[in-house]
Amino acid sequence: MTTILLTGFDPFGDDARNPSGEAVRAVAARWERAETLVAEVLPVAFDAAGARMRELIAEHAPDVVIATGVAGGRRVITPERVAINVRDARIPDNSGAQPVDAPSIDGAPAAYFSTLPVKAIAAAVDGAVSDTAGTFVCNHTMFVALHETAGTPGVRAGFIHVPWSHESAPANAPSLPLDEIVTALERAIAATA
Repeated sequence: MTTILLTGFDPFGDDARNPSGEAVRAVAARWERAETLVAEVLPVAFDAAGARMRELIAEHAPDVVIATGVAGGRRVITPERVAINVRDARIPDNSGAQPVDAPSIDGAPAAYFSTLPVKAIAAAVDGAVSDTAGTFVCNHTMFVALHETAGTPGVRAGFIHVPWSHESAPANAPSLPLDEIVTALERAIAATA
């Protein structure tokens, strides 16, 4: 049986809500597919998120890892093509850490490409492929997931950024209804699993 690991994040910075974490919880609440779903909301903290991703992969040995996070200002769902081995934070994470030009993993490759079918996901969710996951906790978590699964044949891993939800967006900012984000994540899983 296929095991899917789906993660989102808790709120960070000035945001009271994070649609990625809310959407992950909603996907889990209405899950009816045959595959096993492991859903978890991660802290927006470099060390804690990376450590928890490692633990989840070791504990569940997932066939598919889809990490998600919010990219405020984007208009559509964007599967990420590449994660880079850099932690460079313009604001502190929720633990107060603010690394500058630090590696995600010492001695690891400079980058990993997503092993998810990013173009198929983008088509399934009416989104677009993104070529940068940034250098904050989203990119770090994607990099850790790809590093941890790199030597395991057949495992697909990557990251999907979602826009703000209507419920979480600042005034006049691009956003989607939360239910549309949830449906998009379900379609992304279907395009992958």
